[in-house]
Amino acid sequence: MGISFDKALGVHPSAVQLRLVRAELLSTNLANVDTPNFQAKDINFAAEMQRTKFSSGMRSSPEVMYRIPHQPSQDGNTVALNVEQAAFSENSLDYQTSLTFLNMKLGGLKKAIEGK
Repeated sequence: MGISFDKALGVHPSAVQLRLVRAELLSTNLANVDTPNFQAKDINFAAEMQRTKFSSGMRSSPEVMYRIPHQPSQDGNTVALNVEQAAFSENSLDYQTSLTFLNMKLGGLKKAIEGK
């Protein structure tokens, strides 16, 4: 009987992948904080996880949305440094947590395979 890694690992590989995509978007936002007319982008992590859950393993690109600024700037840039830094920090912590869960799952599979 074979091991179904999709079932054994659960949502954790998808969560790690989505966290990585979000980190790339947020870092791009931070890098363009002073770029005129740059539009900050992000994903709705919870909605994307739900979409992944119901897509029966078919992984597609997440829906990238433009961030609505709290206070519009004169140069058209929608990046708010403090908002992006907070989102990046939160995403980094969540990424590490997802990696920890994935590592625990893999450790459990290793023990099961070794018969421990």
